[in-house]
Amino acid sequence: MKKLKYIFMALAIACGAMTTSCNNDEKPTFPETEGTDDSTGGYDMTGFARGADVSWLTEMEASGRKFYDSKGKERECMELLRELGMNAIRLRVWVDPENGWCSKEDVIAKAWRAHNLGYRLMIDFHYSDEWADPLDQFKPVAWEDHSVEQLLEDISSHTKDVLSALKNLGIDVEWVQVGNETHQGMLFPDGKTDTQTGSENFAKMITAGYDAVKEIYPEAQVIVHLDQGNDSNLYNRIFDGLKTNGAKWDIIGMSLYPGKDDDNGWQEIDKNGKTWEELNDDCITNMQALISKYNTKVMMCEIGIPWNYEEAEAFYTDFMTKAKKVEGCLGVFAWEPQCYAGWNGYQKGMFNDEGYPMNSLNAFKR
Repeated sequence: MKKLKYIFMALAIACGAMTTSCNNDEKPTFPETEGTDDSTGGYDMTGFARGADVSWLTEMEASGRKFYDSKGKERECMELLRELGMNAIRLRVWVDPENGWCSKEDVIAKAWRAHNLGYRLMIDFHYSDEWADPLDQFKPVAWEDHSVEQLLEDISSHTKDVLSALKNLGIDVEWVQVGNETHQGMLFPDGKTDTQTGSENFAKMITAGYDAVKEIYPEAQVIVHLDQGNDSNLYNRIFDGLKTNGAKWDIIGMSLYPGKDDDNGWQEIDKNGKTWEELNDDCITNMQALISKYNTKVMMCEIGIPWNYEEAEAFYTDFMTKAKKVEGCLGVFAWEPQCYAGWNGYQKGMFNDEGYPMNSLNAFKR
């Protein structure tokens, strides 16, 4: 019953369209155009991926959050983001989340909306009931007592279940992440890379996800995603281990969040004393080295900086400009750009506190 409730909630939100308006004194510089009968709205959705992870969107809408264009017209968020330059959507999926958000059903509702707007789609499997990130790679409750062999089957079954549901609706999936920010592996402790056995298990887990993806979407590209895209030592350590242990992947995915968060709030100089310009350059250099060393493609799967940082547009523009010049870099995804007014404590969206898009989105224009 709990899941059924969230299916209806998510589908109801997916059908909503807002029409109210209000005023805005600071107008972004990008154009906004009227839609067409074409599912793409007449926009070119091909080429370099200019993406947005909007996994919080249905939850935000259910809480009453609204989105406005620069003219003050209330808009459906995904349609607005498309007009602001985005051509791809990324969605995380959890196994059995307590409140239903980011469940299979919620992901289907958002993916259906994205599909009907002509977006390209990335599905991000966390293989957890909640956040999976560098420090937290919690097993789903239903998998907690499973052996490594059972976990491999769990990964396979869950991956195929979600992707099959999408495919049955005619939704294409271009990219699939197997794991999220797997800095030390996944499904701790079995897949934690601090031991040889853990490294071997991690490689098996990645391959189990890879094979499951290819069974449902043979043409989809499989991503292994780490944080700290500027840290070449991290990427070499993890991918050397994966290669040694026979793991399979198509794309190396990255995150990049300049600065640091401490008791005084966000600081623009990171813990190693580096500016965002230096981090961007380090990340681009790392991309180029990884492409050469592993004969692989790369993608920035998450990037963000505080919405009100005075150099936010310069940061995104600098990174996008440089990434597009890297042969083998497939795209850049902003993480939850639609967030505003401190949603869930997150301040690195690309909308202001009233729900209007910021000029930083100019970086995502073609």
